[in-house]
Amino acid sequence: MRRMLLLLFCLALPARAEEVDLELLLLVDVSRSMSPAELELQRRGYAEALRSDSVAAALGRALTGRIALAYVEWAGEFRHTVVQDWTLIEGRADLNAFAAELERRKTVTQSRTSISSALRHGAFLIGSNGFNGLRRVIDISGDGPNNQGGLVTEARDEVVGAGIVINGLPLMTHDAGGAAWRIDDLDLYYAECVIGGPGAFVVPVREWPDFADAVTRKLVLEIAGAEPERLIRVQARAPYDCRIGEKIWQRNRRNFDIP
Repeated sequence: MRRMLLLLFCLALPARAEEVDLELLLLVDVSRSMSPAELELQRRGYAEALRSDSVAAALGRALTGRIALAYVEWAGEFRHTVVQDWTLIEGRADLNAFAAELERRKTVTQSRTSISSALRHGAFLIGSNGFNGLRRVIDISGDGPNNQGGLVTEARDEVVGAGIVINGLPLMTHDAGGAAWRIDDLDLYYAECVIGGPGAFVVPVREWPDFADAVTRKLVLEIAGAEPERLIRVQARAPYDCRIGEKIWQRNRRNFDIP
């Protein structure tokens, strides 16, 4: 009986975690404020960045040249879709295969914007992925502030407290379709309310033609573990209102009679 219990206990233990330089989770916004054309540009931009010479070179500069990578799309609270699960990346062939899978899968847009839920889910995915990285990073993109799922600052602090760095890719293209839900200083919102951890940084995207280059730059910094040349810093101003997204939702709900 004891042998049977011991066997069952051993079978229940998780497999030995695989050592990598970096566990990198790409959290990608697919909320309804983004048009189908924008979603397609976004997916193709990530694929282009992963195939770039710069990202392949950054992988070669990492300590072991091995990272774990996953790509998850998010929108409202509990709305998360794993497009590409955790994959061991060791060279250009792996990067190309990951990019090809992104292009193969279809994007499905969903309602609301819960950065807080996305961050918490991302931390869960990192904590249960079977890899052991020297660094753990969530790379989150988005075109608007949090409007569901609790305070984004509380989620950020929880994730950073678990030893995960959060970097931001705010989409500031100001397309007419989602104008009612966006803010002009989304880069500052991300800097003040979303990102966190040692060396955390924001790379804003202001025009869609610049998207792939911005993602490439961000991936290079994250994979190589380099310090970004410029962080968004704000000095001598009033504290940022990190509830701005929730307030916009309440205002628009009244104006548009949203249920």
